[in-house]
Amino acid sequence: MFNEQFLGQYKYNLDSKGRIVIPNDYRNILGNRVVVNKGIEKCITVYPEDEFARQAERISQLAFTQKVNRSFKRYFLSSAFKKELDSQGRINLEECLIEYAGIKKECVIVGAGNVIEIWNAEDWAVVEEERNSNLEDISEDINF
Repeated sequence: MFNEQFLGQYKYNLDSKGRIVIPNDYRNILGNRVVVNKGIEKCITVYPEDEFARQAERISQLAFTQKVNRSFKRYFLSSAFKKELDSQGRINLEECLIEYAGIKKECVIVGAGNVIEIWNAEDWAVVEEERNSNLEDISEDINF
């Protein structure tokens, strides 16, 4: 069975209150409750609640005796915030997440399969340029 995936990219602006509109196509998959978090790269991730719960469960299984596991668990869980979409399909982003991603106003909201990423528009342009120039090399190393 094919699960619905987040696809495509959309340009939006962060408003003065730190809110961003989630594209309607994504809202249909997300539902009303999400978890926002720092991405591994310099972006904000938005998870459907159930997907975040799966990831958090996997992380909780890491051996706590290893420092790298404790560090990752701390990093991942301490920057996660539960959010509810408002009637206009917006979420309010925490200041620490906005600063981490370097978002001033212009954003690109990117579908990345089971998660959404929110990027500073300038940083996303760099990612796109790198992808466009390296896609052949990157795809060469992918095995299915």
